[in-house]
Parts: sequence; structure tokens; C-alpha cells
Amino acid sequence: MTIEKQPLPALEKLEVEACAPRSLNLKGFNSKAVIPYGCTLMAIQKAMQDYLDFLGFINLELRSKKIERLESFIMMANFSSIVGEFMGASIPKYCKTIIRNEYHNGHPDLIPFNHYPNNSVLHGNEGIEIKASRHSSGWQGHNPENCWLLVFVFDSNTPRDTLLDKPPIPFRFKKVIGAQLAVTNWTFSGRSATSRRTITASVNRGGFEKMEKNWIYRDPLPS
Repeated sequence: MTIEKQPLPALEKLEVEACAPRSLNLKGFNSKAVIPYGCTLMAIQKAMQDYLDFLGFINLELRSKKIERLESFIMMANFSSIVGEFMGASIPKYCKTIIRNEYHNGHPDLIPFNHYPNNSVLHGNEGIEIKASRHSSGWQGHNPENCWLLVFVFDSNTPRDTLLDKPPIPFRFKKVIGAQLAVTNWTFSGRSATSRRTITASVNRGGFEKMEKNWIYRDPLPS
């Protein structure tokens, strides 16, 4: 006797499909993008693919244990940090002219190989700072400063989506942009005397436009 496999309910089917991140659009990389310190477009592409492979593997394993996808239960800021940290760890594997800053919480994240003693610096002027964000603009840092900023913008579910009745969606990279920013490309937010909010500075319109002109990757799918 043959037992017919019952179709999955629509929401569950979407959840299963969302375990696999959306593939990169290989035609979405900009061969004219300028990236410093010998970092290549291919190194960034391979690091992005590594992250998609990593997240897909993790989410399928979580699914097999009836656990939510990683992006669906990790705090939003923490998940963004995972994306950024992964990029910072992966890019140097494919580009030997740069290395991850060995100083704990040092700035910038990636530095030229052997430029600083022991490849470690608390705050250096040479290198690439990496951020990952769900936001398409207004990225934040702790201080207005001169730095080459590389931002990975992505889309994914969040822990709030269940309460908001948002359907499951696969993780995808929406765009990657980067440029050399000056202090004037940041707007300092500060805080009041009674606030406990972390002091931040945000990339302003001038900085945003500078980075958009040097776009590195764009997903053609609508936002």
C-alpha cells in the first residue's frame, strides 16, 4: 500500500523554503568598483557566498531539530553583528594583502597585512571598517572619523515578524557599497545627560552618496 505524502501547509512551506538563502546574482557585481588595499571583488563575492552557505547549513540543521531559523530568534543587532564579523573573517581568506585586526575591538576591522606591529592596532588610519545592516542608509558608528567603510546591506526575517504576521523570507544580500569617508560625512548624534543610549554618529547624506557611487554589489530584486 502506497501512502501519499501530504502537501505542506502554505506557511510551513514558506518556512522550509526560507531556510535556503537567496543566491547571489553574479551579474550584480560592479567591475568598476574601487576597493583599497588590494581587496578584490572576487574576495568579497566569495566571502558573501561563504556566509550564504553557512547560514543555509545552520538553518537546515535548526529546522531538523524543530528550532526557528537563526535570524528569527537572534536579536536584530546581534544578527547584524554575525553577518559583519563573518565578512571580516572571510574576506582575508581570499585576499592576502589584508588581514583581520588582531586587536580586540580594534579599528578598523581589516588592516593591510604587516602594516601594524603584530597586525594589531587599537585605532589605525589605514584599513577597512565593515558593517552589516538591514537598513539601506544611515549606518552608525561610535565616532565621526576618517575611514574606508564597507557596508553589507541584507534582508531577512527578525524575531518581531511572527507578531507582525510577516511571512518567512530567505536571507539575501541587497547591496554592498563602500568608500573613503571623512569626518564631515558623519553626523554626530550625542546623547542627553540623563540618557543611557550609546553615543553614536551616523553616515549623512554626503557620505551615503559617496558610497552609492562606488557600489560593489546590487541585487536586482525589488526591496
